[in-house]
Order: sequence, then C-alpha cells, then structure tokens
Amino acid sequence: MRIAIAEDDALLREGLVLLLGTEGFEVTAAVDNAEDLLTAVDADPPDVIVVDVRMPPTFTDEGLRAAVEARRRHPALAVLVLSAYVEDSYAGELLAGAGTGGGVGYLLKERVGKVADFLESLNRVAAGGAAMDPEVVAQLLVRRKADDPIRTLTPREREVLSLMAEGHSNATIGELLVIGAGAVHKHIGNIFAKLGLPSTDGAGHRRVQAVLTYLRA
Repeated sequence: MRIAIAEDDALLREGLVLLLGTEGFEVTAAVDNAEDLLTAVDADPPDVIVVDVRMPPTFTDEGLRAAVEARRRHPALAVLVLSAYVEDSYAGELLAGAGTGGGVGYLLKERVGKVADFLESLNRVAAGGAAMDPEVVAQLLVRRKADDPIRTLTPREREVLSLMAEGHSNATIGELLVIGAGAVHKHIGNIFAKLGLPSTDGAGHRRVQAVLTYLRA
C-alpha cells in the first residue's frame, strides 16, 4: 500500500512515517501543509492519504478541503482524516463521498497511539470501506434533533447502525453484539425501512446512505 501523509505536527508526522514504514507500507510523501499534499498526490498518486483536518495557514479546514479536492482529482483515492476534535460537518462531508470512490475514514488523533486499531482502520479504508472513530460515533449519536429519523430506531438498531458507521461487517457486528447473522440482517433491514431508504438501491449503497443519515446533525 502506498500512502501520502499531511500533518503539520512534526512529531506525529515523523511518527506516522516510522510506524507505516515498519509495517511494510510505502510512504510516498510526508508534508506539513495542504498545498504540498495536492502537489504530491498529483505528481505520484498514492493509494491512501492520511491528512490532518486543521493545517496552516488558518488551522481551520485546510486538510479537509485538500482531501475533498484530492478525491475530486483522483476518485479512486482513499482518504483517512485525523482530527483532535469531533466535528460534525467534517465527518458528514467526508462520508458524503463514500461508495463513489476509495474508502473514507475519520479518526481522532489519539487513535493513532492504539496501533492495532489504527492499522485496522487504515486497511479498511484502503479496501474501500469506512472507518469512523468510536468516539466520533458516540458523540454524533447524542447530538440528534427531535425530528431526527434516527430517533425512531430501537436501542438495538442504534447499536447496529453505530457499528456499521465504524465500518464493521455484518459478521463482526453479530460477534460484538452476540447475536446471530439472521438477527443482524433483520435489524439492518429495519434500519433501512425506518430511514426511508428505497429497496431498489443495492445493499451497499443503502448501507452508506444509512451511515450518512446517522452522521448528519
């Protein structure tokens, strides 16, 4: 797997380079700003970019905007965004491209220190899936409006949907919740129905749309 990194914190950036190199990944570029990231991606497109949301010069959303632009230029590119904070709009915009190109992920920076979790998320994103930090999922679940369709879900259905948002397969969801494959399938079907997702769409597309509905404020 070929990876480009954009992180203005020199210590974290070099730590990622060392970690990924040790794990056998090829780091094609390691830069500290969004403009250099786009230049590097255009010059030598990687499989995945790992990018900080807030980078110079304003430290607001340069990283996110660079990730969106990189995906526009290279639709197959997988994107894993790192952030120190849970920011709803960033998560929603990031996931908006799911299912149309490479995989996408949103992790809190503290997750990088949990090497096994971080590498699992990176591989999931590289394979075309989604990887949402459990803390992001937990906080977004709390921030719901009174008329939010998510409120129509049962507690168990919310558990299933939150695990879907983290990127887990049906089999893993069943293992984590200690329920059978049939129960998982039934819960997901109920989720699709309650969120008004058309049965004519493919299961993969409806799964992405369910996660998007879950993430939106």
